[in-house]
Amino acid sequence: MGRRIAKISGTPGKTRAFNVFLIPGLALAPLYFLDLPGYGYARAGRAQRASFRRLVHHALRRDLLAGVVWLLDIRHPPSADDWTMQDLLAERETRVLAALTKGDKLTTAQRMERGRDLRTVLDLPDDQILVTSAKTGEGIPELREAIAGLIQNVGDR
Repeated sequence: MGRRIAKISGTPGKTRAFNVFLIPGLALAPLYFLDLPGYGYARAGRAQRASFRRLVHHALRRDLLAGVVWLLDIRHPPSADDWTMQDLLAERETRVLAALTKGDKLTTAQRMERGRDLRTVLDLPDDQILVTSAKTGEGIPELREAIAGLIQNVGDR
């Protein structure tokens, strides 16, 4: 967004709510970004994790859902929860952009190799997977452009 709109914590798994952000000026109709709890890493009990899953299912059923920006840590192979999410996104035919986060933690060669590996493993087209780093800004302009592509025709559906 070019500015900080979400609160972040130094400790992963802290998000416990479905955060909704109204984003002015990006589309003719109101545009909302939905920030859901991390389904795989959230430090929560079994009941709360089940509640998170129901929340994700509900969010994916929205009629005007333009797509999902799926955050995956580039340093790790997909988890069981990641595979479940991929199945859910595929089942619902949800448009997805996979943003491979923490690209700054790897060398350039490692980023290229991990990006290629994850593209293959997740069976995603090149234009649906981007290596990013919030720390260095790598991939952020490309991610913005890809998100703009997702939302440009949302009102036509």
